[in-house]
Amino acid sequence: MQALVLAGGAGTRLRPLTYTTPKAVMPLAGRPFLSFMLDWLRGHGVDDVVLSCGFLSEEVRLVLGDIYHGMRLRYVVEEEPLGTAGPVRLAHDQGILGERLVVCNGDVLTDVDLTAQVAAHEESGASATLALVQVEDTSSYGVVPTDADGRVEAFLEKTDADAPTNRINAGVYVLERGVIESIPPGGTASFERQIFPGLVGAGLRGFLAEDPYWIDIGTPSRYLEATWDLLAGRLVSELPPRDETASLVPADCLVSGAHVGPQSVLGRNCSVGTDARVERSVLHDRVMVGADASVRESVLGERVRVGEGARIEPGTMVGAAATVGAGATVGQRVRVEPSAQVQAGGHVGAGTVVEAAEPVS
Repeated sequence: MQALVLAGGAGTRLRPLTYTTPKAVMPLAGRPFLSFMLDWLRGHGVDDVVLSCGFLSEEVRLVLGDIYHGMRLRYVVEEEPLGTAGPVRLAHDQGILGERLVVCNGDVLTDVDLTAQVAAHEESGASATLALVQVEDTSSYGVVPTDADGRVEAFLEKTDADAPTNRINAGVYVLERGVIESIPPGGTASFERQIFPGLVGAGLRGFLAEDPYWIDIGTPSRYLEATWDLLAGRLVSELPPRDETASLVPADCLVSGAHVGPQSVLGRNCSVGTDARVERSVLHDRVMVGADASVRESVLGERVRVGEGARIEPGTMVGAAATVGAGATVGQRVRVEPSAQVQAGGHVGAGTVVEAAEPVS
């Protein structure tokens, strides 16, 4: 079985982390994010995966390679953004797609029963079958009402109107070749706004996943939520054993005398000083946190330096190679861009963006 993963987005909502690392291979619980999706696909019989990449595409290939646990990986590169359907048509025009294709949004972490979805697709004779999940708040997602037999009645992409159902598009599709050939060639196209609305009443079906794990990791809060869920075992994965605080701390990290946890993840070769605290946070590779510093519910990119006694408050994202000086306080939901500096003793108010050319004092 063949799948195509839409992994070409720039990950703007996860900036500043995605300025230097593509979202597709952003570390999640110590692993490239897409490795979780590849494991899930492999578990449902997929052995041929096409990765549609754009921003920093070469880095994605460098991290994942051409073979993943026996799965063949191929790459299609968008020279410019092509939407959600355009990359599928691009792959088709390059002659690498078969008669049936599973398409997945590349920022979803899930255990939807893909095998059951494909079986339902075959049994119904559908041209396209969309995985659907139920959520409490539909405002950020495409809503997909169906009739009692699973036929899609409408595809309502992120409207302000009252939603007729809490079933949303889960970003996992089974498509027949005819649907792929209907995508206009040579430009941008959208499944959600063009292709699927045009298939309503013409073979478009929904598959309601039964009590799945499903999350879109495309925002800072959901990235952290997915991390905590993985550490807690809410999603089956091949993570190594966690410590007594449900944290992942590699053996090459220096944390003696520090307080790491609960539910934190440290990358390789991190250093956390005496009496420093790292709580429910993610540190990428080679991060240094000074003595008596505090990092809470935040994400620090690789090679970040946090000085002694500094405070980083929840919801903050610090880009690669940035510096937070000794005794500084960084408020909630701050974005510190790569290589930016917060000066020693400085204070950054909540919601601020700290740019590299403008150190905060």
